[in-house]
Amino acid sequence: MCNFRDVGGYAAMDGRTVRWQRLYRADSLGSLADDDLTAFRALRVRNVIDLRHPFEVDKHGRVPETEGQLYHNLPIEGRRWDIATYTEQLGVARFLADRYLEVAEDGVGNLRTALETIARADNAPVVVHCAAGKDRTGILTALVLSLTGVSQDDIVADYALTGLATERFTADWRRRHGDAELWPGFGLAPADTMRFFLADLTSRHGSVERYVTQVLGLSADAIAELRAHLLTEPAAKG
Repeated sequence: MCNFRDVGGYAAMDGRTVRWQRLYRADSLGSLADDDLTAFRALRVRNVIDLRHPFEVDKHGRVPETEGQLYHNLPIEGRRWDIATYTEQLGVARFLADRYLEVAEDGVGNLRTALETIARADNAPVVVHCAAGKDRTGILTALVLSLTGVSQDDIVADYALTGLATERFTADWRRRHGDAELWPGFGLAPADTMRFFLADLTSRHGSVERYVTQVLGLSADAIAELRAHLLTEPAAKG
């Protein structure tokens, strides 16, 4: 693994904080072995949400079935990316943000199911992952953090942390595929990508929460449960 991390620690609504060890984000778990597998077992993960297509799971493997977690394969990407439409003038961040908006339109059913799974307190800890832990995982994580009241700046910063794994991810890809040409944005997570995406989603639907409730159809009860277990207790009033 190159990009596994806890989503906890961010300041959220009402002076509360996103709790640690409830939600993790990751790249593919199909190659878990040795020290990585030992560390993963120590987290006592209950649910794994795999956002990849079934053909990706078949080709690259899934979290080891012997680990005892509930496994959910919930692909959210509809239209395949047409890298040929990328231009330097458009830029990596704008190209990626446009693809993310497509996912938000195409992946409605499975995005709702993923959020409902994360919302249930007895499902935690949950790991959300895709191939690189960047695009599909970044979208779902941004929706969760938005619902908990984390600031846009912190959501953008959380997304951009994937850039720390880009070199390792690219090296691993070249080890498996040789010197095949990569598109200029391969493995990159420029902060403006998430900033553009959140702005586009808000412009189209009024707010991220309105998108989640009106388009995805996530219930108010599910949102309340998500907040109740992902956030620390409110500070006592003196």
